[in-house]
Amino acid sequence: MKNISLEKFSKITTETKIIAILRGILPQDVKNVCEILIENGICLIEITLNSPDAFKSIGIAVDAVGKNAVIGAGTVLTVADVVNVAKAEGQFIISPNINVSVIKKSKELGLISIPGFLTPSEAFTAVEAGADMLKCFPAGTMGVSYLKDLKAVLKTPIVATGGIGDANIKGFLSIATGVGIGSALFKPGKTYEAIRADASQIVKNIKT
Repeated sequence: MKNISLEKFSKITTETKIIAILRGILPQDVKNVCEILIENGICLIEITLNSPDAFKSIGIAVDAVGKNAVIGAGTVLTVADVVNVAKAEGQFIISPNINVSVIKKSKELGLISIPGFLTPSEAFTAVEAGADMLKCFPAGTMGVSYLKDLKAVLKTPIVATGGIGDANIKGFLSIATGVGIGSALFKPGKTYEAIRADASQIVKNIKT
């Protein structure tokens, strides 16, 4: 799978708004869940590395839906993780923290880098290291007004993550380029029917 350009990734994020976070997904569920998300217009899909056989799941997703979606990894904490994501043909790296080595390795391998931050100091450290976008985490705890204040000094696109759901998604999207949605879309044991219904409702909500 060819690496995605920042221009194309940014365009998709701006248009579709949502990065689906699949935390705890099993390899046998990856294809079906990804297809359900894509059917509902969600084509940025993050498989977290604290999921069982995460690198295998990333590879499955790339093979199954890579032509119609952008597959990446979340909860990426080490340089070795970045290398393994690249081997699995993932296209973006999302972390809950700022690790300059992880950011630099991501860029070295041509991957989109989206590290997590909470404070302005962390954000500017990430930008100086080469981050393409920034993940504000936990955004739901901090609130929309906090994100608005940050955007006054931060020009780098922000993805709001953590506690984002149907009730607050519009508020965050009034400030952020996109949002990362986890349990409101997927959690282990959730039926395909429930995932489909929630995906449809969330997408409908941001369009109305």
